Amino acid sequence: MKQKTRKIAAGLLGGLVAVSLAACGGGNASPGASPAAGGGGDTGSSTSGGGSGTTIELAISKSSQDSAFVQQDLLDAFEKETGIKVNLQLLPAEQTATVLQTKLAVDETPDIIQYNLASATTDLNLERNFEILDDEPWVSRLENKEVLSAYGHVYSFHVSQDTGMQGVVYNKDIFDELGLSIPNNFEEFLAVCEKIKAAGITPVFMPYKDNWAANVWPAAAFADYADKNEPTLFEDINANKKKWADVPAFADILQQQYEVYEKGYTNGDLLSDSYDMAVGKFLNKEVAMMFMGDWLIQNVADNDPNMRLGLFPIPYTQDAKLGASPLGGQLFIPKKAKHMAEAKQFLDYVARKDVAQPIVDKQKYVSIFSDVTTPELPEYKQEIVDNYITPKKTVLTVDAHMLVDRSELYRLLQDEFAGGLDAQGVLTAWDEKFAQLMKDKEIAGF
Repeated sequence: MKQKTRKIAAGLLGGLVAVSLAACGGGNASPGASPAAGGGGDTGSSTSGGGSGTTIELAISKSSQDSAFVQQDLLDAFEKETGIKVNLQLLPAEQTATVLQTKLAVDETPDIIQYNLASATTDLNLERNFEILDDEPWVSRLENKEVLSAYGHVYSFHVSQDTGMQGVVYNKDIFDELGLSIPNNFEEFLAVCEKIKAAGITPVFMPYKDNWAANVWPAAAFADYADKNEPTLFEDINANKKKWADVPAFADILQQQYEVYEKGYTNGDLLSDSYDMAVGKFLNKEVAMMFMGDWLIQNVADNDPNMRLGLFPIPYTQDAKLGASPLGGQLFIPKKAKHMAEAKQFLDYVARKDVAQPIVDKQKYVSIFSDVTTPELPEYKQEIVDNYITPKKTVLTVDAHMLVDRSELYRLLQDEFAGGLDAQGVLTAWDEKFAQLMKDKEIAGF
């Protein structure tokens, strides 16, 4: 298991450091072109074959209905060309993992599932439940197959190699107006917060009613600490050679986040405020910063393209690296899919150059295919590429190293802000839950 853990993390990290952002390759599809264009030019793979009249089931969380893979024009174009209908199974967001676990265990397996690769290894037993896609025709065109791989095999599909970056989202205009520079350590960060507060603006928005949001600070900082000081730390934790509570720096990192709240630099109702309020808070310039991923920047830009937001690393220490999330939103084919051939035909179709190009253009993806061109990137994303990805100042967040569900950790982090636990107490309680989850998964050493 230790060896497998290393392979997953190394594979995901390989995709990050190998990101190529040159607009390379051909591609004559213009932005907004219809996926139904079909047939023209080099398509990369064929969608010819049987399956006409078949309906395949694609399971997806309700919270992911904006996924590029389930847009109606794409599904209609695929059906028109192949005769294969795609029916969406919309799963409750808060129960997606549980519902999929049940479907995979009984004879209700969807033909395709959209999920996150790192989470699939922990939640859905990737090796046991999903088809290896190494021999699919589109694999030969992948620029970075590592971001779709685990255990040395391609298990998932995407048209992007872009991963979400995690750190501190900040309003550039507020920083400029107050003469602030990006803080490079925790003391500088507190000083920035003090100046922002003095200007009548909430320095940091903490929407910790959604407990997962409380994990952004430690997920990146823990990973950076291990990367710099104990490279085998997560392997040791996963082998039960070390406990989370045995790492003093982890407690310090959790205490830092709590201190930001304790000093009055956040919203007062952080356990009542939710993530869906964040875009409005930034649009109204009520807040200056938030511990979050760069997806928030895009969400704000979708509402106001003139809003200037950026991202810098979690400033828990000097010269921290930017946290990198494992790539999310991939498509998987279960081994028990009732329509295996048709499911693979859908992936072949979306991978086709004339279909993938308009998706990549519209979504501003970093293309994963050698013959699909990466469009001009938004300013914030190009800055991330130039300042962090290209000079290799990124580190995969703790999520990439976890072998079990993290929801209990999120609840414990929430408890710290409710006053029920201190930082060390969070880690001690997580050790107990972590050990039980690892034992339940029959991980060696537990």
